[in-house]
Amino acid sequence: MKIRAAVLSEMKIPQPYAKTKPLSIETIELDPPGPGEVLVKMAAAGLCHSDLSVINGDRPRVMPMVLGHEASGIVEELGPGVVGLERGDHVALVFAPNCGHCLPCREGRPALCEPGFVAGAAGTLLGGHRRVHRTDKSVLNHQAGVSCFAEYAVLARGSLVKIDRELPLDVGALFGCAVLTGVGAAINCGQIKLGSSAAIVGLGGVGLSALLGAQAAGARKIIAIDKLDSKLEFARSLGATHTFRADDPELVAKVKAATSNGVDVAVEAASAIAALETAYKITRPGGTTVTVSLTHPTHTFNLPATNLVVEERTLKGSFLGSAVPQRDLPRYIELYLAGRLPIDKLVTHRIKLDEINLGFDRLANGEAIRQVIVF
Repeated sequence: MKIRAAVLSEMKIPQPYAKTKPLSIETIELDPPGPGEVLVKMAAAGLCHSDLSVINGDRPRVMPMVLGHEASGIVEELGPGVVGLERGDHVALVFAPNCGHCLPCREGRPALCEPGFVAGAAGTLLGGHRRVHRTDKSVLNHQAGVSCFAEYAVLARGSLVKIDRELPLDVGALFGCAVLTGVGAAINCGQIKLGSSAAIVGLGGVGLSALLGAQAAGARKIIAIDKLDSKLEFARSLGATHTFRADDPELVAKVKAATSNGVDVAVEAASAIAALETAYKITRPGGTTVTVSLTHPTHTFNLPATNLVVEERTLKGSFLGSAVPQRDLPRYIELYLAGRLPIDKLVTHRIKLDEINLGFDRLANGEAIRQVIVF
């Protein structure tokens, strides 16, 4: 079938994207779903910093590629062997497909699925196939097995989670990436508990989801840190008890003064090494620092080894919020529907597919939290 999609053919094209147009809106061909695959009609797709990192070259990927990895949609057609879904079901798309059979999957860590990583690096679906191509039959690659900046997508069954029909689909788009990653980093990885203190460094969609997760978990103090005053103000409206500018030279001292020599858990979501260093410095002895950032692969972090030992510190990476999507995503949706996880407040713009380049300008310039393409 022919569909309209946003195609990235070359990385590192400079801003302003509204003029340089790194993403071209093209009519391409989408093959029907194969065994274990599902055709989904897109309802909404979120613009995430991970997409921007592909556009600007921080996260190199195979080109050309149909971009997009955070979305919701409606099941249109099932390939052979698909179970647990029916035509018309509402689904959230998850950017880390899982096979269910490799060692990490068997251990309950599907975000680390080994075939999923291989497929993501190769630009294929979980089964190794590509279902998108240009009308001249030239190859197009899939982003994270999703490629949701398109009217339709074919995905592996392991990239989909059935969601409650009460959840508005434009809000549901955020659950497969921002919510799973941010809330999961706070709860699954950071294990924020009732009465604990937490800091969030970097207040994009993922960071603010972590803030909401910390609040839902019962943190008594939530410290929000960013370079932009507008995001700090927004964080306060979501429940942050303290806010500090990331470029304040007295930041670390101020956070320690506001807490018991640092926070119990710090979550870094700014995709910058300086932010990770800040998060580590404001974590108290015995505390945990969690990073969800996907910086350039060549970037490194210098860890004070003696400090790690004598203060019994923990530094963790969290991919997809260390989540089990089939378990966690329905739980988070229930919290949202009960009014305890107001994810809808993170949607600052609803746009059309043709506005996507302008949308990435807003994201790069810090002028939006989550923008959602509504199809």
